[in-house]
Amino acid sequence: MNRKNVLFICTDHWPAALLGCHGNETIMTPTLDSLARDGIDFQQCYSTCPVCIPARRSLMTGVFPKTHGDRVYSDTMEMPNLPTLAQSFKAAGYQTMGVGKLHVYPQRNRIGFDDVILVEEGRYEFGTVDDYQIWLGEKGYVGEEFNHCMGSNTYYTRPWHLDEQAHPSVWATQMMAKQIKRKDPTRPGFFYISYQFPHPPLVPLQSYLDMYDQEEFDTPPAGSWVNDQALFQALGEQAAHYDERDIKRALRAFYAQCTLIDHQIRYLIGTLRECNLLDDTIIVFTSDHGDMLFNHGMVAKRLFYEQSTHIPLILSGRLLEDRRGEKNSDLVCLEDLMPTLLDLCGIPIPESVEGLNICTKQKREYLYGECGEGEKATRMIRWESYKLIYYPWGNTSQLFDLSNDPKELQDLAQDPLHREVLQRMQRMLIDNLYGSDLRWLEQGVLAGIPERVFVEKPQYGLYNQRGLHWPAPSGYANIGKNV
Repeated sequence: MNRKNVLFICTDHWPAALLGCHGNETIMTPTLDSLARDGIDFQQCYSTCPVCIPARRSLMTGVFPKTHGDRVYSDTMEMPNLPTLAQSFKAAGYQTMGVGKLHVYPQRNRIGFDDVILVEEGRYEFGTVDDYQIWLGEKGYVGEEFNHCMGSNTYYTRPWHLDEQAHPSVWATQMMAKQIKRKDPTRPGFFYISYQFPHPPLVPLQSYLDMYDQEEFDTPPAGSWVNDQALFQALGEQAAHYDERDIKRALRAFYAQCTLIDHQIRYLIGTLRECNLLDDTIIVFTSDHGDMLFNHGMVAKRLFYEQSTHIPLILSGRLLEDRRGEKNSDLVCLEDLMPTLLDLCGIPIPESVEGLNICTKQKREYLYGECGEGEKATRMIRWESYKLIYYPWGNTSQLFDLSNDPKELQDLAQDPLHREVLQRMQRMLIDNLYGSDLRWLEQGVLAGIPERVFVEKPQYGLYNQRGLHWPAPSGYANIGKNV
Protein backbone atom coordinates (compact mmCIF):
# COMPACT_ATOMS: atom_id res chain seq x y z
CA MET A 1 0.00 0.00 0.00
CA ASN A 2 1.16 3.55 -0.80
CA ARG A 3 2.20 5.16 2.51
CA LYS A 4 1.47 8.79 1.73
CA ASN A 5 -0.09 10.84 4.52
CA VAL A 6 -2.50 13.73 3.98
CA LEU A 7 -2.92 16.95 5.96
CA PHE A 8 -6.13 18.53 4.65
CA ILE A 9 -6.72 22.14 5.77
CA CYS A 10 -10.15 23.63 5.14
CA THR A 11 -11.25 27.13 6.08
CA ASP A 12 -14.58 28.95 6.01
CA HIS A 13 -15.24 32.14 3.96
CA TRP A 14 -11.74 32.49 2.43
CA PRO A 15 -11.80 34.00 -1.10
CA ALA A 16 -9.08 33.08 -3.59
CA ALA A 17 -8.16 36.76 -3.83
CA LEU A 18 -6.97 36.85 -0.21
CA LEU A 19 -3.55 35.35 -0.79
CA GLY A 20 -0.28 37.16 -1.29
CA CYS A 21 0.63 34.72 -4.05
CA HIS A 22 -2.54 35.77 -5.91
CA GLY A 23 -1.39 39.37 -6.10
CA ASN A 24 -2.93 40.74 -2.91
CA GLU A 25 -0.30 43.16 -1.63
CA THR A 26 -2.05 43.88 1.69
CA ILE A 27 -2.75 40.46 3.17
CA MET A 28 0.04 38.60 4.97
CA THR A 29 -0.03 34.88 4.06
CA PRO A 30 3.63 33.82 4.05
CA THR A 31 2.92 30.16 4.82
CA LEU A 32 0.32 29.67 2.11
CA ASP A 33 2.45 31.63 -0.35
CA SER A 34 5.30 29.22 0.38
CA LEU A 35 3.06 26.17 -0.05
CA ALA A 36 1.86 27.52 -3.39
CA ARG A 37 5.41 28.32 -4.49
CA ASP A 38 6.54 24.77 -3.71
CA GLY A 39 3.38 23.01 -4.85
CA ILE A 40 0.47 23.28 -7.29
CA ASP A 41 -1.65 26.42 -7.14
CA PHE A 42 -5.02 25.72 -8.77
CA GLN A 43 -5.98 29.25 -9.74
CA GLN A 44 -9.47 28.56 -11.09
CA CYS A 45 -11.12 26.60 -8.28
CA TYR A 46 -14.81 27.21 -7.54
CA SER A 47 -17.36 26.32 -4.92
CA THR A 48 -20.32 25.03 -6.94
CA CYS A 49 -22.73 25.88 -4.11
CA PRO A 50 -21.11 28.67 -2.08
CA VAL A 51 -22.71 28.11 1.30
CA CYS A 52 -21.33 26.00 4.15
CA ILE A 53 -23.35 22.78 4.33
CA PRO A 54 -23.82 22.03 0.61
CA ALA A 55 -20.19 22.87 -0.13
CA ARG A 56 -18.95 20.52 2.59
CA ARG A 57 -21.24 17.74 1.41
CA SER A 58 -19.65 18.09 -2.04
CA LEU A 59 -16.17 18.14 -0.54
CA MET A 60 -16.74 15.01 1.53
CA THR A 61 -18.60 12.95 -1.10
CA GLY A 62 -17.13 14.10 -4.41
CA VAL A 63 -20.61 14.65 -5.87
CA PHE A 64 -22.50 17.76 -6.97
CA PRO A 65 -25.50 19.27 -5.16
CA LYS A 66 -28.00 17.62 -7.51
CA THR A 67 -26.75 14.22 -6.28
CA HIS A 68 -26.16 14.89 -2.58
CA GLY A 69 -29.47 16.74 -2.28
CA ASP A 70 -28.69 20.15 -0.80
CA ARG A 71 -28.34 23.45 -2.63
CA VAL A 72 -29.84 25.59 0.11
CA TYR A 73 -28.44 25.07 3.65
CA SER A 74 -30.32 22.13 5.07
CA ASP A 75 -28.99 21.94 8.59
CA THR A 76 -30.98 18.86 9.59
CA MET A 77 -30.39 16.88 6.39
CA GLU A 78 -28.39 13.72 7.00
CA MET A 79 -25.42 12.85 4.81
CA PRO A 80 -26.32 10.94 1.64
CA ASN A 81 -25.74 7.20 1.56
CA LEU A 82 -22.49 7.57 -0.35
CA PRO A 83 -18.85 6.79 0.47
CA THR A 84 -17.15 9.77 2.04
CA LEU A 85 -13.58 10.96 1.72
CA ALA A 86 -12.88 9.87 5.29
CA GLN A 87 -14.53 6.46 4.82
CA SER A 88 -12.46 5.81 1.71
CA PHE A 89 -9.20 6.56 3.48
CA LYS A 90 -10.25 4.52 6.51
CA ALA A 91 -11.20 1.53 4.33
CA ALA A 92 -7.72 1.68 2.82
CA GLY A 93 -6.12 1.25 6.25
CA TYR A 94 -5.55 4.90 7.10
CA GLN A 95 -5.80 6.41 10.54
CA THR A 96 -8.41 9.13 9.95
CA MET A 97 -8.80 12.11 12.27
CA GLY A 98 -10.98 15.20 11.99
CA VAL A 99 -10.64 18.38 14.04
CA GLY A 100 -12.88 21.43 13.80
CA LYS A 101 -16.07 22.13 11.90
CA LEU A 102 -17.80 19.27 10.05
CA HIS A 103 -21.25 20.89 9.70
CA VAL A 104 -23.11 17.60 9.35
CA TYR A 105 -26.26 16.23 10.95
CA PRO A 106 -26.39 14.70 13.48
CA GLN A 107 -23.42 16.68 14.74
CA ARG A 108 -21.66 13.68 16.22
CA ASN A 109 -21.81 11.78 12.93
CA ARG A 110 -18.14 11.08 12.23
CA ILE A 111 -18.81 10.56 8.48
CA GLY A 112 -16.09 7.91 8.34
CA PHE A 113 -13.40 9.40 10.58
CA ASP A 114 -11.97 7.21 13.35
CA ASP A 115 -12.56 10.15 15.66
CA VAL A 116 -13.57 13.82 15.50
CA ILE A 117 -12.74 16.66 17.88
CA LEU A 118 -15.64 18.96 17.17
CA VAL A 119 -15.78 22.77 17.01
CA GLU A 120 -19.27 23.67 15.77
CA GLU A 121 -19.65 27.35 16.71
CA GLY A 122 -21.98 26.78 19.64
CA ARG A 123 -24.86 25.13 17.81
CA TYR A 124 -26.71 23.96 20.92
CA GLU A 125 -29.99 23.86 18.99
CA PHE A 126 -29.08 20.35 17.85
CA GLY A 127 -28.64 19.06 21.38
CA THR A 128 -24.86 18.67 21.23
CA VAL A 129 -22.14 20.30 23.30
CA ASP A 130 -19.04 20.26 21.11
CA ASP A 131 -15.53 19.45 22.31
CA TYR A 132 -14.35 23.05 22.26
CA GLN A 133 -17.21 24.10 24.53
CA ILE A 134 -16.44 21.22 26.90
CA TRP A 135 -12.81 22.37 27.03
CA LEU A 136 -13.89 25.96 27.72
CA GLY A 137 -15.95 24.74 30.64
CA GLU A 138 -13.09 22.69 32.02
CA LYS A 139 -10.84 25.78 31.87
CA GLY A 140 -13.31 27.97 33.72
CA TYR A 141 -14.80 29.69 30.66
CA VAL A 142 -18.10 27.81 30.62
CA GLY A 143 -20.61 29.45 28.29
CA GLU A 144 -18.31 32.40 27.52
CA GLU A 145 -17.40 31.73 23.89
CA PHE A 146 -19.67 34.51 22.60
CA ASN A 147 -19.07 37.06 25.36
CA HIS A 148 -17.27 39.15 22.72
CA CYS A 149 -20.82 40.12 21.59
CA MET A 150 -20.00 39.97 17.87
CA GLY A 151 -22.45 38.13 15.63
CA SER A 152 -21.64 35.06 13.56
CA ASN A 153 -23.21 36.67 10.48
CA THR A 154 -22.30 40.32 11.02
CA TYR A 155 -19.25 42.40 10.21
CA TYR A 156 -18.73 44.49 13.32
CA THR A 157 -15.53 43.65 15.12
CA ARG A 158 -13.52 43.73 18.31
CA PRO A 159 -10.49 41.79 19.59
CA TRP A 160 -10.83 38.28 21.01
CA HIS A 161 -11.94 38.45 24.65
CA LEU A 162 -10.36 35.35 26.23
CA ASP A 163 -6.80 34.01 26.44
CA GLU A 164 -4.99 33.33 23.17
CA GLN A 165 -5.06 29.57 23.76
CA ALA A 166 -8.87 29.74 23.88
CA HIS A 167 -9.24 31.28 20.42
CA PRO A 168 -10.92 28.62 18.23
CA SER A 169 -8.22 28.83 15.53
CA VAL A 170 -5.44 28.34 18.07
CA TRP A 171 -7.33 25.64 19.97
CA ALA A 172 -8.12 23.62 16.83
CA THR A 173 -4.48 23.80 15.77
CA GLN A 174 -3.32 22.52 19.15
CA MET A 175 -5.79 19.64 18.99
CA MET A 176 -4.64 18.63 15.51
CA ALA A 177 -0.96 18.87 16.46
CA LYS A 178 -1.62 16.49 19.36
CA GLN A 179 -3.33 14.02 17.02
CA ILE A 180 -0.42 14.13 14.58
CA LYS A 181 1.94 13.30 17.45
CA ARG A 182 -0.33 10.39 18.39
CA LYS A 183 -0.25 8.89 14.89
CA ASP A 184 -0.15 5.10 14.70
CA PRO A 185 3.34 4.36 13.30
CA THR A 186 2.07 1.28 11.47
CA ARG A 187 -0.57 3.16 9.42
CA PRO A 188 -0.61 6.20 7.14
CA GLY A 189 -2.63 9.16 8.36
CA PHE A 190 -5.42 11.28 6.92
CA PHE A 191 -5.65 14.41 9.06
CA TYR A 192 -8.46 16.89 8.36
CA ILE A 193 -8.53 20.24 10.15
CA SER A 194 -11.47 22.53 9.46
CA TYR A 195 -11.14 26.09 10.79
CA GLN A 196 -14.39 27.99 11.46
CA PHE A 197 -12.63 31.26 10.58
CA PRO A 198 -12.20 33.73 8.86
CA HIS A 199 -16.03 33.40 8.88
CA PRO A 200 -17.50 36.02 11.24
CA PRO A 201 -17.60 36.73 14.14
CA LEU A 202 -14.70 39.06 13.39
CA VAL A 203 -12.79 38.61 16.65
CA PRO A 204 -9.07 38.21 15.87
CA LEU A 205 -6.35 38.27 18.46
CA GLN A 206 -5.24 41.81 19.25
CA SER A 207 -1.69 40.98 18.16
CA TYR A 208 -2.95 40.11 14.68
CA LEU A 209 -5.11 43.23 14.44
CA ASP A 210 -1.99 45.21 15.28
CA MET A 211 -0.22 43.74 12.23
CA TYR A 212 -2.67 45.64 10.04
CA ASP A 213 -2.90 48.91 11.96
CA GLN A 214 -0.76 50.75 9.37
CA GLU A 215 -2.43 49.25 6.31
CA GLU A 216 -4.70 51.26 4.04
CA PHE A 217 -7.68 49.32 2.71
CA ASP A 218 -9.11 50.39 -0.62
CA THR A 219 -12.84 50.91 -0.95
CA PRO A 220 -14.27 47.58 -2.17
CA PRO A 221 -15.06 47.66 -5.91
CA ALA A 222 -18.61 48.10 -7.16
CA GLY A 223 -19.71 47.09 -10.63
CA SER A 224 -21.31 49.59 -12.98
CA TRP A 225 -24.29 47.22 -13.03
CA VAL A 226 -25.17 47.78 -9.36
CA ASN A 227 -28.38 49.82 -9.36
CA ASP A 228 -31.64 50.29 -7.51
CA GLN A 229 -33.25 47.24 -9.10
CA ALA A 230 -35.17 45.31 -6.46
CA LEU A 231 -32.94 42.27 -6.96
CA PHE A 232 -29.75 44.15 -6.12
CA GLN A 233 -31.40 45.87 -3.19
CA ALA A 234 -32.21 42.42 -1.82
CA LEU A 235 -28.71 41.09 -2.46
CA GLY A 236 -27.20 44.09 -0.69
CA GLU A 237 -29.64 44.04 2.22
CA GLN A 238 -27.24 42.51 4.74
CA ALA A 239 -24.49 45.03 3.94
CA ALA A 240 -26.66 48.12 3.67
CA HIS A 241 -26.18 49.59 7.15
CA TYR A 242 -22.38 49.47 7.44
CA ASP A 243 -20.63 52.80 6.95
CA GLU A 244 -17.14 53.39 5.57
CA ARG A 245 -15.52 53.12 9.00
CA ASP A 246 -17.29 49.82 9.69
CA ILE A 247 -16.11 48.43 6.36
CA LYS A 248 -12.46 49.38 6.89
CA ARG A 249 -12.52 47.85 10.38
CA ALA A 250 -14.16 44.69 9.05
CA LEU A 251 -11.52 44.27 6.34
CA ARG A 252 -8.72 44.75 8.85
CA ALA A 253 -10.24 42.14 11.18
CA PHE A 254 -10.96 39.67 8.38
CA TYR A 255 -7.39 39.89 7.09
CA ALA A 256 -6.10 39.45 10.64
CA GLN A 257 -8.13 36.24 11.03
CA CYS A 258 -6.66 34.93 7.78
CA THR A 259 -3.11 35.68 8.90
CA LEU A 260 -3.68 33.97 12.23
CA ILE A 261 -4.70 30.78 10.40
CA ASP A 262 -1.73 31.12 8.05
CA HIS A 263 0.60 31.19 11.06
CA GLN A 264 -1.20 28.27 12.72
CA ILE A 265 -0.51 26.20 9.60
CA ARG A 266 3.20 26.81 10.20
CA TYR A 267 2.80 25.12 13.58
CA LEU A 268 1.21 22.06 11.99
CA ILE A 269 3.96 21.84 9.38
CA GLY A 270 6.53 22.09 12.17
CA THR A 271 4.80 19.27 14.01
CA LEU A 272 4.87 17.08 10.90
CA ARG A 273 8.55 17.85 10.41
CA GLU A 274 9.52 17.03 13.99
CA CYS A 275 7.56 13.77 13.79
CA ASN A 276 9.50 12.84 10.63
CA LEU A 277 6.24 12.84 8.65
CA LEU A 278 6.64 15.93 6.49
CA ASP A 279 8.43 14.33 3.54
CA ASP A 280 5.67 11.72 3.24
CA THR A 281 2.71 14.10 3.56
CA ILE A 282 0.56 15.80 0.94
CA ILE A 283 -0.70 19.16 2.23
CA VAL A 284 -4.02 20.50 0.95
CA PHE A 285 -5.42 23.99 1.53
CA THR A 286 -8.86 25.18 0.45
CA SER A 287 -12.09 26.80 1.65
CA ASP A 288 -15.76 25.90 1.44
CA HIS A 289 -16.50 29.28 -0.23
CA GLY A 290 -15.46 32.91 -0.06
CA ASP A 291 -16.98 36.13 1.28
CA MET A 292 -18.13 39.17 -0.71
CA LEU A 293 -16.53 41.50 1.87
CA PHE A 294 -18.55 44.48 0.62
CA ASN A 295 -17.61 44.01 -3.03
CA HIS A 296 -20.54 45.33 -5.09
CA GLY A 297 -22.18 46.39 -1.82
CA MET A 298 -22.67 42.81 -0.61
CA VAL A 299 -21.37 40.56 2.17
CA ALA A 300 -21.17 36.85 2.97
CA LYS A 301 -21.79 34.08 0.43
CA ARG A 302 -24.64 32.39 -1.54
CA LEU A 303 -23.55 34.36 -4.61
CA PHE A 304 -21.58 33.52 -7.74
CA TYR A 305 -19.45 36.63 -7.92
CA GLU A 306 -15.74 35.89 -7.70
CA GLN A 307 -15.30 36.98 -4.10
CA SER A 308 -17.94 34.46 -2.97
CA THR A 309 -17.47 31.44 -5.24
CA HIS A 310 -13.79 31.55 -6.37
CA ILE A 311 -11.74 29.80 -3.68
CA PRO A 312 -8.10 28.88 -3.09
CA LEU A 313 -6.80 25.38 -3.71
CA ILE A 314 -3.19 24.44 -3.08
CA LEU A 315 -1.63 20.97 -3.14
CA SER A 316 1.90 20.90 -1.79
CA GLY A 317 4.60 18.77 -0.23
CA ARG A 318 7.77 16.94 -1.27
CA LEU A 319 5.66 14.11 -2.70
CA LEU A 320 4.57 16.56 -5.44
CA GLU A 321 8.05 17.95 -6.01
CA ASP A 322 7.99 17.12 -9.72
CA ARG A 323 5.19 19.69 -10.12
CA ARG A 324 6.74 22.32 -7.88
CA GLY A 325 5.69 25.86 -8.73
CA GLU A 326 2.91 24.88 -11.13
CA LYS A 327 0.19 27.48 -11.63
CA ASN A 328 -2.71 25.43 -12.89
CA SER A 329 -5.46 27.26 -14.81
CA ASP A 330 -7.86 24.31 -15.26
CA LEU A 331 -11.45 24.77 -14.17
CA VAL A 332 -11.73 22.77 -10.92
CA CYS A 333 -14.05 22.52 -7.91
CA LEU A 334 -14.41 21.02 -4.44
CA GLU A 335 -15.94 17.85 -5.89
CA ASP A 336 -12.56 17.13 -7.49
CA LEU A 337 -10.63 16.78 -4.26
CA MET A 338 -11.90 13.34 -3.28
CA PRO A 339 -10.87 11.53 -6.48
CA THR A 340 -7.61 13.46 -6.69
CA LEU A 341 -6.43 12.67 -3.17
CA LEU A 342 -7.53 9.06 -3.31
CA ASP A 343 -5.66 8.50 -6.55
CA LEU A 344 -2.52 10.25 -5.27
CA CYS A 345 -2.56 7.84 -2.32
CA GLY A 346 -3.21 4.75 -4.44
CA ILE A 347 -6.78 4.22 -3.18
CA PRO A 348 -9.63 3.17 -5.49
CA ILE A 349 -12.09 5.94 -6.33
CA PRO A 350 -15.73 5.01 -5.52
CA GLU A 351 -18.00 4.74 -8.54
CA SER A 352 -20.32 7.34 -7.01
CA VAL A 353 -17.75 10.13 -7.34
CA GLU A 354 -18.57 12.79 -9.96
CA GLY A 355 -15.51 15.02 -9.60
CA LEU A 356 -12.36 14.77 -11.71
CA ASN A 357 -8.83 13.77 -10.79
CA ILE A 358 -7.23 17.16 -11.33
CA CYS A 359 -3.68 15.84 -11.13
CA THR A 360 -4.22 14.07 -14.45
CA LYS A 361 -5.05 15.47 -17.89
CA GLN A 362 -8.79 15.26 -17.24
CA LYS A 363 -10.51 18.59 -17.91
CA ARG A 364 -14.10 19.81 -17.96
CA GLU A 365 -15.60 22.01 -20.65
CA TYR A 366 -17.55 24.15 -18.19
CA LEU A 367 -18.72 24.26 -14.59
CA TYR A 368 -22.30 24.58 -13.36
CA GLY A 369 -23.14 26.12 -10.01
CA GLU A 370 -26.42 26.35 -8.11
CA CYS A 371 -27.37 27.97 -4.84
CA GLY A 372 -30.73 28.58 -3.24
CA GLU A 373 -34.31 28.15 -4.32
CA GLY A 374 -37.15 30.60 -4.78
CA GLU A 375 -36.70 34.34 -5.22
CA LYS A 376 -33.02 34.59 -4.24
CA ALA A 377 -31.93 31.50 -6.16
CA THR A 378 -28.89 31.97 -8.35
CA ARG A 379 -27.18 29.79 -10.94
CA MET A 380 -23.80 29.97 -12.68
CA ILE A 381 -22.01 28.76 -15.78
CA ARG A 382 -18.24 29.18 -15.84
CA TRP A 383 -16.86 28.56 -19.35
CA GLU A 384 -13.55 29.57 -20.95
CA SER A 385 -12.94 33.17 -19.80
CA TYR A 386 -16.63 33.87 -19.22
CA LYS A 387 -19.06 33.62 -16.35
CA LEU A 388 -22.84 33.67 -16.63
CA ILE A 389 -24.80 34.45 -13.47
CA TYR A 390 -28.55 33.94 -13.60
CA TYR A 391 -31.25 35.09 -11.18
CA PRO A 392 -34.80 33.92 -11.85
CA TRP A 393 -36.04 37.00 -9.96
CA GLY A 394 -36.74 39.39 -12.81
CA ASN A 395 -35.20 36.90 -15.29
CA THR A 396 -31.82 38.57 -14.84
CA SER A 397 -28.71 37.34 -16.65
CA GLN A 398 -25.23 38.77 -16.11
CA LEU A 399 -22.19 38.02 -18.27
CA PHE A 400 -18.60 38.76 -17.29
CA ASP A 401 -15.34 38.32 -19.18
CA LEU A 402 -12.98 37.46 -16.33
CA SER A 403 -9.84 37.58 -18.44
CA ASN A 404 -10.38 41.29 -19.11
CA ASP A 405 -12.54 42.14 -16.09
CA PRO A 406 -11.51 40.01 -13.07
CA LYS A 407 -13.39 42.25 -10.63
CA GLU A 408 -16.65 41.86 -12.57
CA LEU A 409 -17.19 45.58 -13.05
CA GLN A 410 -18.80 45.40 -16.50
CA ASP A 411 -21.89 43.31 -17.23
CA LEU A 412 -21.81 42.28 -20.90
CA ALA A 413 -25.25 40.62 -21.00
CA GLN A 414 -26.70 43.49 -23.06
CA ASP A 415 -23.64 43.91 -25.29
CA PRO A 416 -24.54 42.93 -28.90
CA LEU A 417 -20.95 41.75 -29.46
CA HIS A 418 -21.42 39.10 -26.76
CA ARG A 419 -24.92 37.98 -27.71
CA GLU A 420 -23.74 34.66 -29.15
CA VAL A 421 -21.67 33.88 -26.04
CA LEU A 422 -24.61 34.77 -23.79
CA GLN A 423 -27.02 32.55 -25.71
CA ARG A 424 -24.60 29.64 -25.72
CA MET A 425 -24.07 29.85 -21.99
CA GLN A 426 -27.78 30.23 -21.31
CA ARG A 427 -28.30 27.00 -23.22
CA MET A 428 -25.68 25.30 -21.01
CA LEU A 429 -27.54 26.56 -17.97
CA ILE A 430 -30.93 25.37 -19.24
CA ASP A 431 -29.46 21.92 -19.88
CA ASN A 432 -28.57 21.69 -16.17
CA LEU A 433 -31.86 22.86 -14.67
CA TYR A 434 -33.97 20.30 -12.83
CA GLY A 435 -36.74 20.06 -10.25
CA SER A 436 -38.44 23.34 -9.35
CA ASP A 437 -36.00 25.27 -11.57
CA LEU A 438 -37.87 24.02 -14.63
CA ARG A 439 -40.65 26.45 -13.71
CA TRP A 440 -38.36 29.22 -14.89
CA LEU A 441 -38.71 28.06 -18.49
CA GLU A 442 -41.36 28.94 -21.05
CA GLN A 443 -41.19 26.97 -24.29
CA GLY A 444 -37.60 26.04 -23.50
CA VAL A 445 -36.47 29.64 -22.92
CA LEU A 446 -35.55 31.31 -19.63
CA ALA A 447 -38.45 33.34 -18.30
CA GLY A 448 -37.73 33.41 -14.56
CA ILE A 449 -40.23 34.71 -12.04
CA PRO A 450 -41.78 38.18 -11.71
CA GLU A 451 -39.74 40.74 -9.82
CA ARG A 452 -41.50 42.02 -6.70
CA VAL A 453 -40.96 45.32 -4.92
CA PHE A 454 -38.12 45.00 -2.41
CA VAL A 455 -39.11 45.46 1.22
CA GLU A 456 -36.35 45.30 3.81
CA LYS A 457 -37.07 42.68 6.45
CA PRO A 458 -36.61 43.48 10.15
CA GLN A 459 -33.69 41.74 11.84
CA TYR A 460 -34.79 41.56 15.43
CA GLY A 461 -32.35 38.67 15.95
CA LEU A 462 -29.42 40.62 14.43
CA TYR A 463 -28.65 37.91 11.86
CA ASN A 464 -28.53 35.05 14.37
CA GLN A 465 -26.78 36.85 17.20
CA ARG A 466 -25.48 34.49 19.94
CA GLY A 467 -25.75 35.12 23.68
CA LEU A 468 -24.79 33.61 27.02
CA HIS A 469 -24.24 29.87 26.62
CA TRP A 470 -24.63 28.76 30.21
CA PRO A 471 -26.95 27.15 31.02
CA ALA A 472 -27.03 25.71 27.51
CA PRO A 473 -29.73 27.49 25.45
CA SER A 474 -32.56 25.54 23.89
CA GLY A 475 -35.76 26.03 21.93
CA TYR A 476 -34.34 28.37 19.31
CA ALA A 477 -33.37 27.90 15.67
CA ASN A 478 -30.90 29.55 13.32
CA ILE A 479 -33.32 28.92 10.47
CA GLY A 480 -36.99 29.69 11.01
CA LYS A 481 -38.33 31.05 14.29
CA ASN A 482 -36.44 33.38 16.62
CA VAL A 483 -33.99 34.56 13.95
